[in-house]
This record gives sequence, C-alpha cells and structure tokens, in this order.
Amino acid sequence: MLEKTAETRPAATFAKGIPLAAALDDWAGADARRQDVAATVAALARGATALARRIAEGPLGGDLGATLSAGEAGEGQKALDVIADELLIAALHAAPVAAVASEEDELPVPLKAGAPLLVALDPLDGSSNIDTCLSVGTIFAVLACPAGIDGAAPAAFLQSGRSLLAAGYVMYGPHVALMLTVGAGTWPFVLDADGVFRLAEPAARVPQGTAEFAVNMSNYRHWDAPVRLYVDDCISGREGPRERDFNMRWVASMVADAHRIFRRGGVYLYPGDARKGYGQGRLRLLYEAFPVAFLMEQAGGAATDGRTDILDLTATGVHQRTPLVFGSRDKVERVRRYHLAPAGEADRAPLFARRGLFI
Repeated sequence: MLEKTAETRPAATFAKGIPLAAALDDWAGADARRQDVAATVAALARGATALARRIAEGPLGGDLGATLSAGEAGEGQKALDVIADELLIAALHAAPVAAVASEEDELPVPLKAGAPLLVALDPLDGSSNIDTCLSVGTIFAVLACPAGIDGAAPAAFLQSGRSLLAAGYVMYGPHVALMLTVGAGTWPFVLDADGVFRLAEPAARVPQGTAEFAVNMSNYRHWDAPVRLYVDDCISGREGPRERDFNMRWVASMVADAHRIFRRGGVYLYPGDARKGYGQGRLRLLYEAFPVAFLMEQAGGAATDGRTDILDLTATGVHQRTPLVFGSRDKVERVRRYHLAPAGEADRAPLFARRGLFI
C-alpha cells in the first residue's frame, strides 16, 4: 500500500540551517518506505552537487553549450545535458531505485531490479541558457515501482500525479537552491560553501495577489483565444479590466521562473499552441509538470493544464507533453476561468466583456 497522498500527510517544519540529511532522517523515522525516499533524495542531492561543480567551471570545463543533436520540436541536446544525465543517474545507482526515466533517454534506464522506487528526471532544464551564464536547473519526481511490473518498462511510470512520493528541483544560479517536497510542505534548501544543502527557511509559501506573469510573448500569434485574452488583459494595465499594471518576466528556464514565483508570486504560462509539435505545449508531464505542480500545491500555489489540476492527470507516455500554468493560486484559478468561461467573460468588467478581436 502506498504512503498517504500529499493532501493528507501532516506538514513538517525544521529549524533554519538544518542539513538536508538531518531533515530527511527526522521525517523518515523508522518507516521503511520513507527511508527509501530519503535515500533517493539524498542521492539526487549528491548528483546535483557534482553537477553544480561542473556548471561552475563554465567555459573552463569545455564547450558545455555545444549542440550534439537536434530535438523533435527544435530543442537541441547540449553537451551539459549529457553530463547532467550521466552524473545524476550515476548518483542514483546508490539508491533503492529500479529505473530512471530521463528526458535525455528514450527509454527508462534500468538500475536495480526489484528496487521499490522509480525516478523521473529532467537532468538539465533551460539548457539554452548555458552559453549566457543564466540559471539552469534539475527537476525530479520519485514514485513507487508498481508491483508486478518491471521497473524498467515504460508502463511502470504511467501513474497519476497524485502518486508522487517526493519531488523537487535544483536551481544552479547565483546560489544553488534545492526546493523539495515529500508531501509535508515545501522545503527550500541552499548549498553552502562546504557542499551541504541547508534549510534556508522553515517552509516556502507562494505569495498571492502579486502582479507578475511569465510567458514567452514571441509565441503570441500561435496561442488559443483564452491565453491571448488573459495576456491582453494583463498588458492593458490600469486601463484594462484588471485595473492594475503587470510586469512580465521570462528566463527561458522553468526552474528559474518557478523559483521567482516562490519568492515573489505570480503566474507562469506555457500553453499549447498552433506550431507543429506544440499542440500539447513543450513541457513534459512526468518529470517537469508533475514535480512543479506538487511543489506548488504543497506551498499553497496551484498548477493546471488550463482546465484540470496537473496532479489529477495520469501519464500515458514517459515523454508526454502538457500545457502548463502554475503559480499563485489566485492567478492560476483566473487563467482556468478564462478557459472554462466563454471568452473569460465571467472575470471581465462590462466594458471589456464582449471584445472579440481574438475570438
């Protein structure tokens, strides 16, 4: 039987500065399943620490941004993508993990046959930022390996978002930050000078009511009407139906945008659009959307594909794509209403309710 779902597990808080290992040990106690999850998170943290050292070398470590191959929707595999994949999977050999589903590998990579856990992984988010010394990240999800299924089979990973046991991301920026949830709140850690992740504050909470949104405006002409209408209403500022000015932010690394939202609030949008290969967006459900949604919900935020909570979805493929909107709950719910109500009219002032430029 799986551990309690995220909604029913009690929150856990720890003192500022506590090492990751100590927090995990305290949370796990004598529970065997939790001990396995803790060991897996600890292995991922070791792999991320090794990766942070490689990233810190920059061009002194070689051409980390060199393109090795082209992706199906225009994204190319970079040298650092491969390095990240190798370092993190190598670290997971020491954990009770049956297999790893990675963005960099077409099929799950088998590790320990019969082990109780699975890891879904985006080893390096935002690899287009490598050459420009901007933030990149690692995203992960930990799941139970279903009984009676080979952990290295893709079918083992086709689970609901509500089945995640742990999730997190590591951001390699001005400092190295780990945002982690085991279903007992969202814990923010920072890598110190000695290579130890330490808790930066007792628990992260997503601020509400802020006036920032993150979206790639260059894709505006390809969006469906609800997304264009939502963004139109934001950029129309005080003169529009929202009656306030908004700032737009876009880092081209989902981890960096998510980390800003944890600190300042706001909303992130990567919808599906009319471009070839982007009908279901660009982000992967299993190892990008699921982990971020789990982190957001555990910190009072929300995540949706525009209509359905991300964690209520079930993966039908290891590399399945999904539209993704996440951030402050009030913002995410407004975006959802723009999709569910005709032209978002339920949320708009009468002056704007029947505007039809993009309908």
